[in-house]
Amino acid sequence: MKEGPDIAQIGALIGDPARANMLAALTGGRALTATELAGVGGITVQTASTHLAKLEAGGLLAQRKQGRHRYFTLADEAVARLIESMMGFAAGRGHLRHQPGPKEPALRKARICYDHLAGDYGVRMLDSLIASGSIEAVGEGLVLTEKGEGDLKCIGIDVGDLRSSRRPLCRSCLDWSERRTHLAGSLGKALLSSFLDKGWARRTAESRSILFSPEGDRQFLRLFPVDP
Repeated sequence: MKEGPDIAQIGALIGDPARANMLAALTGGRALTATELAGVGGITVQTASTHLAKLEAGGLLAQRKQGRHRYFTLADEAVARLIESMMGFAAGRGHLRHQPGPKEPALRKARICYDHLAGDYGVRMLDSLIASGSIEAVGEGLVLTEKGEGDLKCIGIDVGDLRSSRRPLCRSCLDWSERRTHLAGSLGKALLSSFLDKGWARRTAESRSILFSPEGDRQFLRLFPVDP
């Protein structure tokens, strides 16, 4: 077959273990240096630079310079969705890496997926929004209802500002640990930002975990009571 998209090139780029580890690390939404990504991939900085150049040429990464440093990020949200969905697919087929430790329960409870909430709390939030009638599942898509717009306004989310963005308001994203969907899009980002701004939760320095305070847990479970 000589016509159509060449998924083999993308598959080859992601399929290298070191590159896969680096891409997974960048789904946390933070920009990382080549040295940091080399540590994640278990390779030398020189080798990492070669891999990063290939990922950038393939449209999976972007870089920006700040002073003498270069930072790498995923090229866009579409790449983040691709990597997260592949992680979910792999988990569902039993292809798991077991790395027991204190971070694992925290990652499964709540973590950042590019710029929105994932894990048990992410799935719980979407299930609660659907159960309350704030969001409707329409086929594979999600639609914010008029009731939902009013409910969100009560907790400080200005949907009008979000609608002015070119980014989709609501998008479902497959959760690799829960193997169900959580809320992405500009609304998913705004909700996570709200939790962080209110002090209900905080990011950790070297992990994708989102740690909720005791008060943050209480407030979150009050707002999103549906247990997935």
